[in-house]
Amino acid sequence: MINHKLLVTIVKKGLSQKVIKASKQAGAEGGTTIPGKGTGLAQKNFLGFCIEPEKEIILTLISKEVMNGALEAIARSAELDKTGNGIAFVIDVCQVIGIAHLTEACELSCSAGGCMSNTGYELIVTVVNKGNAEIVVDATKRAGAQGGTIIYGRGTGIHEQAKLFSIAIEPEKELVLTLIERARVQDVLSAIQEDVAINEPGRGISFVLPVEQTMGIKSYAATQSAPECNGSE
Repeated sequence: MINHKLLVTIVKKGLSQKVIKASKQAGAEGGTTIPGKGTGLAQKNFLGFCIEPEKEIILTLISKEVMNGALEAIARSAELDKTGNGIAFVIDVCQVIGIAHLTEACELSCSAGGCMSNTGYELIVTVVNKGNAEIVVDATKRAGAQGGTIIYGRGTGIHEQAKLFSIAIEPEKELVLTLIERARVQDVLSAIQEDVAINEPGRGISFVLPVEQTMGIKSYAATQSAPECNGSE
């Protein structure tokens, strides 16, 4: 049985540190923040033009035991009960690797078979230190993936306690999103572990999410005969 869930919190710019601090106090071990923008009920207007306010998306992989407490703590810290302050929601996680200090939980997650998506595809989310995303993408391609999407963010965890003048530093992170056929998930996770050593402390984490619908995906077989990009026609 998978013991972790993905808690996604979307708040106004500048609130992510409050959210992560609250989640840590409730038992979480860190989070990854991604900058973004969005519109909602509290959308503002300037000279007749809609303003898209800056947002921060916080991804927190958290155990079921502390999930409810973390949700309550985040709601209080970010005042999510007030319109326009943000939202939080929980997503099922199929598998997890990279939780080096929770080896038993990791093994359970990887051997349990995870949850089943409706499409035959699953999404592998890999969070690594800045500079390692290309290694992850190369590993996933070697295992049969067609590519990946890299997103830049920042994050904190139990192995990242660097400070400057007593101020905590949030290290830069890279997220790699890999949409992959379910049958290839284990091969891709193994390749990531082999090339990135993600199960070692501080190296990163990978988790798998179920996918309900897809669009724009060409079959894997069709790509095998397609020529690779080499800069020439």
